[in-house]
Amino acid sequence: MKTLYLMRHGQTLFNLRGKIQGACDSPLTDEGIKQAEIVRDYFIDHEINFDFAYSSTQERAVDTAEIVCSYKNVAHLKGIKEWNFGLFEGESEQLNPKIKEGETSYGDFFVDYGGESSEQVQKRMNSTLIEVMENENHNTILCVSHGGAMYRFIQKWVSQERIKNIKFTNCCILKFDYSEGEFEFKEAISLID
Repeated sequence: MKTLYLMRHGQTLFNLRGKIQGACDSPLTDEGIKQAEIVRDYFIDHEINFDFAYSSTQERAVDTAEIVCSYKNVAHLKGIKEWNFGLFEGESEQLNPKIKEGETSYGDFFVDYGGESSEQVQKRMNSTLIEVMENENHNTILCVSHGGAMYRFIQKWVSQERIKNIKFTNCCILKFDYSEGEFEFKEAISLID
């Protein structure tokens, strides 16, 4: 059995300012750096060592992963980057569409604005993470990604009822067991309020 720790990046300037930051980027704040250090200390205290560490190609995820895994080289993967929100990038989060009752995602909303559909995000996250876990000597892995992309990934493997209790805070960690192309959700670890 292999283990995946899928983690969200630390707080960024856009998080602080309530801006949509999918494919665009903003730097970690001082608080975001502290959050990553808290997670680093959690892994050290629990003697969790990673065979390999990955992050999305976006600066906020790269910086978070490098803080958490200062003892490892961090490889960058486009497949675990944040959802592309098209023309909504860098705009106020208040412009995000309201999810209709009975639905669990934005669907194809952002496609008309040059972004990705929820299905595209889920497929690329899933195929990238399966590919990572299938690599030889990949038994305990850290992947630092983003809230929207992680949410779409977990929707593939976990019931919506169970997801409702997960807080996708900055630096939250989703722990999965992995075997033969299947992920089994074990727990959500939230060290940051």
